[in-house]
Amino acid sequence: MSLPPTTPARKTIRFGVFEIDLAAGELRKNGNRIRLQEQPFQVLVCLLDRPGEVITREELRQKLWPADTFVDFDHSLNTAINKLREALGDSASSPRYVETLARRGYRFLGPVQRTYPNSQASATDAAPPAGVASPEAPFHRTLEVPLPRRGLTRGLFALIQTMYLIFYLSALFRLGEIERITSTFLPGWVARAVFIAVLVTAGVGIPLRCYLISAVAFDHRGLGEKFRRMFPVVLALDQLWAVAPFLLAEKIGFGAAFAATAALLYVPFSERTLVRLAYPLPEAG
Repeated sequence: MSLPPTTPARKTIRFGVFEIDLAAGELRKNGNRIRLQEQPFQVLVCLLDRPGEVITREELRQKLWPADTFVDFDHSLNTAINKLREALGDSASSPRYVETLARRGYRFLGPVQRTYPNSQASATDAAPPAGVASPEAPFHRTLEVPLPRRGLTRGLFALIQTMYLIFYLSALFRLGEIERITSTFLPGWVARAVFIAVLVTAGVGIPLRCYLISAVAFDHRGLGEKFRRMFPVVLALDQLWAVAPFLLAEKIGFGAAFAATAALLYVPFSERTLVRLAYPLPEAG
């Protein structure tokens, strides 16, 4: 008589609001079945078998298409990945489940829970057992830094936009004071030019900041590409407003104004980094 296997076969795999029934070959979301073709389903199973690890495209080819199968592998795999992401409501630019690693393969993100037959016990692959190296945290493919929580990067970006919005509104409410301060140490035409520059740039900056705040609040997935295009304008605007602390030099001192200006000169580049972390540009495949 043969002995029973030491590890029972997995029956279901859960991740987030999704569940895979391996016996039935079905993907469900909150108990509702989601239509998914065979190849995307097999890709998902392969990724779930090793969550947090990189599954190369070659491994997927060997798993899904035997050596004697004649098929446009690259196109077929890209199609399977796209259909899988569509079923999961995922995206290549801001992945929640399936992450693309350029020229390497794919990786499943997040904890995976396995339920075994004839047992109420379940195992979660969120953390490996003691003595086993945990998979490395997902890295940004171009910045080469660990990906932080998107809520954190989006929140910081929104705070920066709010800060500039406060700058603009405060300046507009105190235009007369700005003209008085600039006229004390600048020639008349220069002081007037500063006054006009504050008026114009604040008028441009207010709708710009309102757009960026609303885009990040509603998690607009195209924000990464749009911010990349508008970055030269944002950079020029932010560099101009970086000298604003010198308008308060009488109250805070020259040293503090200089330090504040130096910090503000860096802010637009931090904005760009935050957007790239939260909204990576899409990648083929």
